[in-house]
Amino acid sequence: MTRWHVSSRFMLVSVLIFSIANSQNKKTRGLDPANMDLSAKPCEDFFQYANGTWLKNNPIPPAFSSWGSFTELSEQNNEVLHRILEEAAGAKNPQKVTNLQKIGDFYAAGMDSASIESLGAKPLAMYLQRIEAIKDVAGVQSELAYLHRSGLGGVFGFFASQDAKNSVMMIGSFTQGGLGMPDRDYYLSDDEKLKKNRADYVGHVAAMFQLAGDDQATAAARANAVLAFETRLAKASFTRVERRDPDKNYNKMSQGQLAELVPNLSWDRFFTDLGISNPGDVNVGQPPFFKEVNTMVKDVPLSDWKSYLRWRVISGSANIMSSPFVAENFRFNGIILTGAKELQPRWKRINSMINGSLGEAIGQLYVERAFPPAAKARAKDMVNNLIAAMKEHLDSRDWMDAETKAAAHKKLSTFGVKIGYPDKWRDYSSLDINRDSFFENVRQAAAFNFRYNVSRIGKPVDRLEWGFTTPTVNASYSPTRNEITFPAGILQPPFFDPEADDAVNYGGMGAVIGHEISHGFDDQGSKFDADGNLKNWWSEGTKKKFEERTGLMAKQFDGYVAIDSLHVNGKLTLGENIGDLGGLSIAYTALQNSLKGKARTKIDGFTPEQRFLLAWAQIWRRNSTPEALRLQVRTDPHSPARFRTNGPLSNMKEFQDAFGCDGGAMLRQDRVVIW
Repeated sequence: MTRWHVSSRFMLVSVLIFSIANSQNKKTRGLDPANMDLSAKPCEDFFQYANGTWLKNNPIPPAFSSWGSFTELSEQNNEVLHRILEEAAGAKNPQKVTNLQKIGDFYAAGMDSASIESLGAKPLAMYLQRIEAIKDVAGVQSELAYLHRSGLGGVFGFFASQDAKNSVMMIGSFTQGGLGMPDRDYYLSDDEKLKKNRADYVGHVAAMFQLAGDDQATAAARANAVLAFETRLAKASFTRVERRDPDKNYNKMSQGQLAELVPNLSWDRFFTDLGISNPGDVNVGQPPFFKEVNTMVKDVPLSDWKSYLRWRVISGSANIMSSPFVAENFRFNGIILTGAKELQPRWKRINSMINGSLGEAIGQLYVERAFPPAAKARAKDMVNNLIAAMKEHLDSRDWMDAETKAAAHKKLSTFGVKIGYPDKWRDYSSLDINRDSFFENVRQAAAFNFRYNVSRIGKPVDRLEWGFTTPTVNASYSPTRNEITFPAGILQPPFFDPEADDAVNYGGMGAVIGHEISHGFDDQGSKFDADGNLKNWWSEGTKKKFEERTGLMAKQFDGYVAIDSLHVNGKLTLGENIGDLGGLSIAYTALQNSLKGKARTKIDGFTPEQRFLLAWAQIWRRNSTPEALRLQVRTDPHSPARFRTNGPLSNMKEFQDAFGCDGGAMLRQDRVVIW
């Protein structure tokens, strides 16, 4: 980690801030100075300065691997969902096809722990019997298709997505997959901690096989077969950095070309088994991976294929089974991999499953309670202000030529915006949910959602469709849709507070909105044009200058040490880091525009600019277990919270001016300026 020295000028600023904060009476919602650590120096470690007391006073609860603003708000939303589910489960004779009936019965069945415990491993029996009856490669393929349409999957992923070079149409997409651990490196790396994870994984798989009925020796043999099988998949898999390259992952093929790539599988039969009569052309994300799958079809023993398929069923069902399965699943995936110490209470686990399975059914009820129309209107105004600020920034980028600027303006002008909730809700009327079997409800919902997904193949894109459920605390940019989405779940304090001042809202939700806008022009989004097609719209000279700037940002984040000797991966996190810096920069401009002609009042002793920057820092406050931090650095394209705060701010002259920095670690000499 970079060593930081103290600026004498900034020590004075800190003292002045403390004095003013205690002498002024004007306060408002949005920021609590009690969360700050005034002994820290903002020009040295702004994350600590803004959040230090909160970090000290908010240890990670035992059922979590991290705790911060996102989890706090998610927990608030969970309480709203909990009340909805309890009321739905207690409703008297709801009409059979209504969303209220479905989520009520789903929840009631999931909370019936006595029935679930009494079944033990019985829900797996039909699946395991099918696998045991497999006699040949054709049987393997048939079972693989069955697991896909049951929502359990295996070996690879298959789903409907937009055609990246014909963005108005949906196409069938194949992608690498099939791993039981979080990433290929968990199978291949010589890192001692990952080698220990591998050993733990084999023990975990064996324990699960025993719970499903295997004796100890058989379970151990099957567990080793699973590790060997998945290791072959891992060796053939693209790295996470490689998977960020949209050009490398676009490989459109006819059915004949697919058959030529993987001749050892009958694709006609696979699609027929999935209920897809006319799959048409498909995109194969990672052809080398599928070449290895083709080889494995022939040279992996049938017994090992069956062990792997058994594992897919058991691992994919563990969290909806009796407590021994749930506990063992949590021991590895929770305690070992993330450092969580306790299992979440049952109601939260069922809540999460319903939100994942019938998200728009419960989301519609959530919006009625938690998202007033006024909040949507103000959020819409903020989005418009951020887009206007981005236009200003595009005009002022002297490293862009006129041709590229014009194309960038065209792309920005066509941005779609989704706020709060869908204009059209999903229809779940054909999904049968009852109180008889929680296991079957989950499987029925998974199969329903798979059918819905693949039914879109070969059809025009539905622009009204959402990728998030409404209570989700998140936001997104879709390059193929060229649209930004902000669910109702995130449009609440501390991200967005209708009663807070503009500085706090622009530093929180405004910067999040700006972040998503900037994704349209990051190292990935910049490869898609205004229509959402994977098509270059940059001049060579401007593209080179852009890549010089993004290269500096990757180098900056490569230098951050997250834990032990584990560095942030600057290339893996590049898109999100560009989004953070761009989002903050344009949100700052939008704030300045909003303040024109208004009195620049200090609140709690802080100027609007300081409150803007403090609001950014507060939304990233987070404590994480060492295990969760290691997992994040290895697998997550987002940088750890400290660096999401300090990294972009250290590139901003506006930050240095606001806090009077004339030295310190937050004062970078090689500032990166992109958007």
